[in-house]
Amino acid sequence: MIVPIVILVVSFFLDGILSNFFPYIVGDLSLFTPMITIVSFVIIYPFFVKRKSIYFLCCFITGLFYDFMYTNLLFYNAILFLILGFVIFILYKYIQPNWFTILLFIVLVIVSYECLNAIIILIFQLVPMTFSRLIYKISHSLLLNLIYGEILYLIVLLLPKRFKRISIN
Repeated sequence: MIVPIVILVVSFFLDGILSNFFPYIVGDLSLFTPMITIVSFVIIYPFFVKRKSIYFLCCFITGLFYDFMYTNLLFYNAILFLILGFVIFILYKYIQPNWFTILLFIVLVIVSYECLNAIIILIFQLVPMTFSRLIYKISHSLLLNLIYGEILYLIVLLLPKRFKRISIN
């Protein structure tokens, strides 16, 4: 149980640190836009296979901390992260995880997060949102997050068996 918490905490703080170094201005996104906390949800799910309710609680609490520390929108990311937790649960339920499918999971979760954000922005008309802007945000957030996901996946694979209950081939 300690390994996924450490992964979440490190990812949470890396999100904040990296977002200070890479530009996040409309029209000037870096190719390395961090969404590291979301990627860590994909990697830590196998630790919670028999305790799904704890995993969903972890997603929600991480979202609350994300709201308090980074976005200042109470319950916004908490609900989005909980929805992403359900998406990850469904992905793991129907697809056997391996190196390639983990990459696919990360892409699908990032696309899901950005689409949910776009839908909420469109519903409440917060800022003008277009399909091209959505594609731009998705394309500029994949590179760094896929690299981080694979590094984290390799680290988890190299952990001794007593630290993990994970079945990733």
